[in-house]
Amino acid sequence: MGLENTATLSTPPRRPGPQDMRNVLGHFCTGIAVITGQHGQRPVGFTCQSITSVSLDPPYVSFCPSLGSSTWPLIRASGRMCINILAAHQEAICAQFARSVEDKFAGIDWSPATNGAPRLHGTLATIEAELEYEHGAGDHTIVVSHVTALEAHGGMPLLFYRGDYGGLADHRLDPITG
Repeated sequence: MGLENTATLSTPPRRPGPQDMRNVLGHFCTGIAVITGQHGQRPVGFTCQSITSVSLDPPYVSFCPSLGSSTWPLIRASGRMCINILAAHQEAICAQFARSVEDKFAGIDWSPATNGAPRLHGTLATIEAELEYEHGAGDHTIVVSHVTALEAHGGMPLLFYRGDYGGLADHRLDPITG
């Protein structure tokens, strides 16, 4: 019996791979945002689902662009961004900003936020921010941004769960009876 336990303990566990991470962490429902900025006179942006509140005082939010992103370095250069939290009806906008196309803003209604970054119309909320810190983290970068303005517009969120879009039910379950 002691040998069985030793053999089990001496076998190193299999390390999770990228697909394992997607399969398990996909069970964590997230909202979706489009991070926008200006590169000279050109608006730029990318889809991001790793947005989180970091601190209330000072007001910080965080997001994690891929190291392979060609858009994040353009936004980083200006230091100013608008985090556009997508509403349930904005699946097409999410998909458009997730692709590598020359003009991601084609057919998109937007106007400049007070910091100059594009504010997408019809979103659930917008957060204007300035780059504060950036840390490398594997195949992504952790960006911490100082919030300079924010506004909730109302509506239902566009959610991502287990590799697909989703939304909230129109009713809430009774917490006691389910």
